[in-house]
Amino acid sequence: MMNDGVNQSLMISGESGAGKTETAKFAVQYLAALGGGNVGIDCQILQTSCILEAFGNSKTSMNDNSSRFGKFIEIHFTAAGKICGSKIRTFLLEKSRVVQLAAGERSYHIFYQLCAGAPQALRERLNLKMAKEYNYLAQSDCLVINGVDDAQRFLKFMETLDIFQISKGEQDQAFAMLAAVLWLGNISFHAIDYENHVEASNDEALINAAQMIGCESHELKEALSARRIQTEEGNIVEKFTMSQAIDTRDALAKFIYASLFDWLVEQINNLLEVGKQHTGWSISILDIYGFESFKKNSFEQFCINYANERLQQHFNRHVFKLEQEEYELDGIDGVKVDFADNQECLDLFEKKPIGLLSLLDEDLHSPDANDATLANKLKQNLNGMACFKGDKGRVFGVQHFAGEVLYNTNDFLKKNQDSLNPELIELLSSCNGQLPQLFAIKMLNQTLEPATSLDSPNQSVSAKFKGKLFKLMQQLEKTKPHFICCIKPNRKQLPGMYEEDLVSQQLRCSGVLEAVRMSRSGYPTRMTHQEFADRYGFLLLETNESPDPLSISVAVLKQFNILPGMYQIGYTKLYLRIGLIGVLEDRRKQVLQTGKYTDEANKGSAFASQLHDGQLTAIIGLQSAIRGCLVRKHFSNSHKLITLRSKRKLVRENSEANDIPNEQSSAMAELQRRVVDAEASLGQKQQENATLQEQLQQYEAKMKKMEEQLQQSEAKMKKTEEQLQQSEAKMKKTEEMLRKQTAPLQASLAAAKKSEGSATAEVGGRENGVSSLVKEFEQQKQSFEDDINKTTQPASNMNSYEELRKLKCRFRAWKKDYKVRLKETTAIVRKHRHQDSDKTRKKWWPNRGKVLQNCGKSPS
Repeated sequence: MMNDGVNQSLMISGESGAGKTETAKFAVQYLAALGGGNVGIDCQILQTSCILEAFGNSKTSMNDNSSRFGKFIEIHFTAAGKICGSKIRTFLLEKSRVVQLAAGERSYHIFYQLCAGAPQALRERLNLKMAKEYNYLAQSDCLVINGVDDAQRFLKFMETLDIFQISKGEQDQAFAMLAAVLWLGNISFHAIDYENHVEASNDEALINAAQMIGCESHELKEALSARRIQTEEGNIVEKFTMSQAIDTRDALAKFIYASLFDWLVEQINNLLEVGKQHTGWSISILDIYGFESFKKNSFEQFCINYANERLQQHFNRHVFKLEQEEYELDGIDGVKVDFADNQECLDLFEKKPIGLLSLLDEDLHSPDANDATLANKLKQNLNGMACFKGDKGRVFGVQHFAGEVLYNTNDFLKKNQDSLNPELIELLSSCNGQLPQLFAIKMLNQTLEPATSLDSPNQSVSAKFKGKLFKLMQQLEKTKPHFICCIKPNRKQLPGMYEEDLVSQQLRCSGVLEAVRMSRSGYPTRMTHQEFADRYGFLLLETNESPDPLSISVAVLKQFNILPGMYQIGYTKLYLRIGLIGVLEDRRKQVLQTGKYTDEANKGSAFASQLHDGQLTAIIGLQSAIRGCLVRKHFSNSHKLITLRSKRKLVRENSEANDIPNEQSSAMAELQRRVVDAEASLGQKQQENATLQEQLQQYEAKMKKMEEQLQQSEAKMKKTEEQLQQSEAKMKKTEEMLRKQTAPLQASLAAAKKSEGSATAEVGGRENGVSSLVKEFEQQKQSFEDDINKTTQPASNMNSYEELRKLKCRFRAWKKDYKVRLKETTAIVRKHRHQDSDKTRKKWWPNRGKVLQNCGKSPS
C-alpha cells in the first residue's frame, strides 16, 4: 500500500469451521502491530472482536464459534503508515437463530454470557433467570460449550463496552433489550373462541417483556394478539390464530435483536471514525460466513452459499482470468491453466427473469404462493440448467463449486419477506426506553425510502442481500486483492487429526491447486520496463547501453546471467519467474549499503537547507565564533609552549655553564612569572570555551521545548474542536428527536378533532373539553419550539446540551400526561358515536397511513 499507493484487500475464505474468524484476528493483530501507535486506536480495533463475536457468533454442529454474519473491516492509514481509523460493515445477520435452533446448537453467545455472568444488581433489574428457564435457549438442549466459561467472558465483554465509551445508562438499556428478547420467547397464548383465535396470557413473561421494552403489558398483549386492516369502511381488527401470534412474537424478538446489533456496530464505528489525518489509504479484511452444507439447509444457507459463489468468482477472475488476459494482451506465450469456472452456478442464482433469486421474489407478490408451490415453480423453470437438480417434495439441489447442497423450501417465503406488523412499530415508538424508540424511528424512516433502495422494507431480504453483495464487490474491485484460503483438517473439530480426502476436496474445490499450477508455470512478478530500469538500472557496471528502459532492463538481466527461461519480455512489461526478484533485490541492497555514508551526508545537507534563514544565520555566526576562539586558543597555546620550551632550554644551558651573572636572576624570575601567567590565561580560555558550549546547548534545548509546547497547543485546540463538534451533533440529534415525537401527537389530535366534529350533536356538552386540549396543544407546541430555538442558538455555550436534555425530560412528562387526557376524551367521543361492541376497544394509535403521512412532514 505504501510503496504503490494502492488500497489493498484481504479476502479470507473456507468452509464453516476452517478458521476464518481466527485468521482475521491474526491479520488485524499484524496490521495493528505494523501501523500502531496512534492514541491507542490500534488496541480498540483489536477489541472489536469481543463485541462482534458475542452478538454475532454461536455454536453450530460444525463450529463452536461460528460467525453468523459477514463483516468487512476497513483499516485506514496516515501518510506515515500509521492507523488513523477504521470502519466495520456487517452483512446478513442470521436473525432466525434468535427464535429457532437445531438440536445441539446454541443461540448467540451473549444470551448465555448474560445469564451466567450478570452481577446481582443487574439480574434484579432485569428479573433475570438462568438460561435453561428461557424457551428460546432451552429448545436445543445445548446450553454450554466445553471448555468455555460464559460468566468470565461476560466480564470481559463488560470491560470492552467501557473501552468503547458506551455509557452505563446505554449498557443498561442494551441489556434490557436482551432480556426483553428472552422474556418474549416465554410468552404463551390461549384460545378465546371456537375459531382458533388466541390472545397472549397475562403471565410473568408478558409483564417482564413489557417492562423491559418500556410499555404497558396490555399494550403489548393487544399488539401480539391482533392487527388492524384498513378497508374502505375503516379499520377492521383481525384476531390472530396461534401460528400467526407466534410468528408476530418471534418477528418482534428478531427485530429487537437485529436492531441492537446494528446499534452496537454504529457505536463502534463512531469511536473508530477516521480522523483528519486520513489520506485515503486503506487495507480491508473480509471475513464472511463460509460455505455450509447441513442435513437440512434452509434460506440462510441459500444466501450464505450464494455469497461464497460470488466471492469464488472474484478469486477466479483475479487469479486466472485477468492473469491470462494480461499474458495474451502483452504477447506472452505458453501460460495456460485450466480451472473450474463457477459462472454457470452464478447464472442459476442471478439470471433474469428465470433465476433462483428472481423466481423467489416473484412469489412474494403472489397471494396463493406457499413453500410447496415455490418448490414446484423452481423445478418447472430451472430443470434444464446444469447446476440445478429437482428432488422430491419441497427439496431442490444446487451444484456449488464446493459440492452439491440440497435445500428445503420450508419457510423460504416467510424468511425472505421478514416483515414487521405496523402495530409493533407503533408500539415501540411509544415506549419509554430510548432504544425502542430509536429502532422504531429508523424503521419508519426506511418506509419513506424509494422502493428500489436497499434500506426500503419493500425490498425482499434476498434482494437487499444481493444489492449489498454487489456493492461490496465493487469496492473490492477498487483494491489490490490478496487471498487466504482456510482448510479444515477434519470433520470432528479435533487437533492433530488430518483427513486426507477432506483436505484434498477443499483444495480442489477452492481452486488452490490450479492457482499453484498457474504460479509455477507463469510469471508472478511483473514490472513495466520503466519501473525495472528505474529500480535496477544503476546496477549496470557499464553505461554504454541505449538509454531506453527496455535496453537497460535486458542489459541488467544479461549482466547477472539470468537464463532466458526465467523471464519473458512483453510489449509493456517484464515478466519474472518465482525467486528471481529476490536475487535482484539482494544485489540492490548490497550496492545501496556502500552508499550509506553519502546518503547520510546528503540528509544532513537537506536538513540544513530546510532551516529558517534567521536560524541558519544565527547558527553560522555561533559556529564561526566558536571555531575562531578555538583557533586563536590553539595558536596562542602553541606559541606560548614554544616560547616556554626555548626559555627553559636557555635556563638549563645557563645553569649548566655555571657562569650566569647576578643580574640575570631577576630576568629568570620574570620569565617564570610569565610562564605562570600564560598557564592561568590558558585555563581561563578553556573555561570560556566550556561556557560557550553550555550556552549553545541551552539555546538548542529552548528551541526544542518551544517546538514541543507548540505541538501540545495544537493538540489541545484540535481536541477542543472535536468536543465542540460532538456536542453540536448531540444537540442536533436531540432536537430532531423532540420535533419528530410531536408528529404522532399532532396526528392523534387531528383524529380527535375529526371525531369531535362528527359527534357534535350527541356530545355537544363535551366540546369545551376537546377545545381546551386543542388550545393546550398549540400553547405547549409554541412554548417548546421557543425553548428549542433559544437552546440551539449559535451563541449558546457548552451547557446547551444539558439544557436541551432537561427540556426533553419536561416534554416527555407533559406528553405522557397529555396522551392520557387525550385518550380519555377520544374514548368518550367515540363511545357516543359508535354503538357497536366490537368498536368500543381502546384505539391507542391512529391508522398507519396517517402515521406515515405525518412522518413525511417536517416536525411541528
